[in-house]
Amino acid sequence: MIPSPTAAGDFTRRYDEADVLELQEAFNAVRPQLWLGRGRDLLAPVAYIDVDGTLAPTLGTKKEGMDMSYKGVWGYHPLIVSLANTSEVLYLVNRPGNVPSHTGAAEWIDRAVGLVAPHAERVCVRGDTDFSLTAHFDRWSEEADFIFGYDAQPGMVKRAEALEEGDWKPLERRPRYTSRTGKARRRREDVKERIVRERGYLNRRLNCEHVGEYEYRPGKCRETYRMVVVRKNISRMRGENALIDELRYFFYITTRRDISAAEVVRLANARCDQENVVAQLKSGVGAMRVPVYDLVSNWAYMVMAALAWNLKSWFALMMHFKADRKKYVAMEFRTFVREMILLPCQVIRRARQTTLRIIGWQPSADRLFSAWRTIERTAFQTGFG
Repeated sequence: MIPSPTAAGDFTRRYDEADVLELQEAFNAVRPQLWLGRGRDLLAPVAYIDVDGTLAPTLGTKKEGMDMSYKGVWGYHPLIVSLANTSEVLYLVNRPGNVPSHTGAAEWIDRAVGLVAPHAERVCVRGDTDFSLTAHFDRWSEEADFIFGYDAQPGMVKRAEALEEGDWKPLERRPRYTSRTGKARRRREDVKERIVRERGYLNRRLNCEHVGEYEYRPGKCRETYRMVVVRKNISRMRGENALIDELRYFFYITTRRDISAAEVVRLANARCDQENVVAQLKSGVGAMRVPVYDLVSNWAYMVMAALAWNLKSWFALMMHFKADRKKYVAMEFRTFVREMILLPCQVIRRARQTTLRIIGWQPSADRLFSAWRTIERTAFQTGFG
């Protein structure tokens, strides 16, 4: 249960930064038993750690530590480090709204790698261009792999343009979905496309994509890394009149040499699934409401609320079937609450015991009892007194 804002403010103001960190490490102390149990198949063969920042806006005017973001919105700019395989939030760090996304990120990436690496065959860190912290690449490459977006600076574009045409290969994207019947669905009219064309607005249309690569050593690195480049051919049109085509380049730097360049691009784009975790933290568990007084107390509130989301992931890891574990890991929080928490029960009180009798059966009840039996057999050791 999330306390009322008044009670929450009184409670969270008692925390300082060391207390919030200790609270997160207390949560992290139970994760290894979950990852080494039924959750170990989800971490194989590679555990992906995603890192990104998000805006937590507020209309308050007296909240210490808030500031104006690059979007002109007042609030905070928390950093979120999550485990993509299980959708868990590993670390959540509150920061003023005006700081760049990468501020202080290296420390928390180090902590996340140290937490996950002992329990996974291989670890790969992913982030957008803001997290291409080249000063840390050599050190990170000794402990984990990484895939980061890289800024399309003029020098990088020249390197890409210098590649021979034979070095480029067509980039085939996976379909967004697969029809259960095996038949292609009839595509509906693209209304937005029709209106843009009829009114003669400037329209950009992707013609094709190619992928290439070359070796690159950033200025702050001793080692050379693999640079994967995506070249997009985009048509500029007004109405039915085609204007000049343009080429755009997107760069990804990585230590992964065991996969194709197209697979590097796919894994880099898959990092965007972290936006679903961020959305659940905002609208699902309300972790980004920032209802209390200052930066640290709101940080404590975020961490406590995020525990509800983590508990959903941990509950999923306790299920018997792998398909169920994947389904419930990806499930929205409100759906999970409706299926697993808000079950109609009859409360029967007898001498020295209370019995909850579930009224009616639904498919999720089997999953509930399966996970419950696993929890009963698991003796969690937290390491905290």
